[in-house]
Amino acid sequence: MPSAHGQRNYAMLLVVLAATAWSTAPYFVRVLAYDSWTILFWRGVFGTTLIMICLFAIQGRALFGDLARLGARGFVVAALSTLGMTVFVPALQYTSAANVAVINATGPFVTAALAWIFLKEASRPRTLIASAVALAGVATIVGGAHGSGDFRGIALAALMTVAIAGMTVIVRHHRETPMAAASALSSLLGSVVSIPFAQSITSVTPHDLLVFVGFGFQIAIGLTCFIVGSRLLPSGQAALIATLETPLMPFWIFLAFGEVPFLHQLIGGALVLGAVIADILGELRSTRRVPAPAVAAG
Repeated sequence: MPSAHGQRNYAMLLVVLAATAWSTAPYFVRVLAYDSWTILFWRGVFGTTLIMICLFAIQGRALFGDLARLGARGFVVAALSTLGMTVFVPALQYTSAANVAVINATGPFVTAALAWIFLKEASRPRTLIASAVALAGVATIVGGAHGSGDFRGIALAALMTVAIAGMTVIVRHHRETPMAAASALSSLLGSVVSIPFAQSITSVTPHDLLVFVGFGFQIAIGLTCFIVGSRLLPSGQAALIATLETPLMPFWIFLAFGEVPFLHQLIGGALVLGAVIADILGELRSTRRVPAPAVAAG
């Protein structure tokens, strides 16, 4: 069985993979010419399918046992995840993407506060300082954006941030809950919630269905890696690593469409990346400094 430090390193890698997967969302949204709720519906359909296939391949029939024993905690995790995903869409409709990004970047502080209130889990000063640097980086990235804010959009963005923070804390506290199964339920709930608002569910083309499969793979990887990884990390640290999503978004747009990032995006991205890397390296250094247990002489 891996050591506790080995599990922490593995968990950090999972959350990095989750942030990387989530950061590709603007590419899919740009190439899919449908209303946001239709996109959420089909993304959830294929995301749920892919998560279930992967879990069944790994667990076999034990998967159904995990689904049966999700319990109230698993449903709460799935509900909070679904809430965070769905209010993101109207938040962008009511206020600017810049406002949403900055509010979302406060996630590490909100998560750390909830973890301290409910779990008495204090974040390391190193992680809090890195979170502040990451927040400054996100503010720099969106500093060149223009648009008028709206109280409804800001409130929805704040609700999204609190929902994801709450999910992270619950996952951390209840590690015995089968969280991979909870990610499948969350993806399914996202599709169900989207049905009343979607306008073009039956109008998608075969080509676009293939793109939706890719989008579903994105949400499957992101949700599963984050939910599984964050249960093994301090809540604030998991939220901090997830902020990698913001600076990676312009990178994928550059690769796909040749749009060169602005200088303020490069500077802000460097701040976020530097903050996350510094925190991870600090974690690895502290792991190496832990002395090996002494062996008693016989």
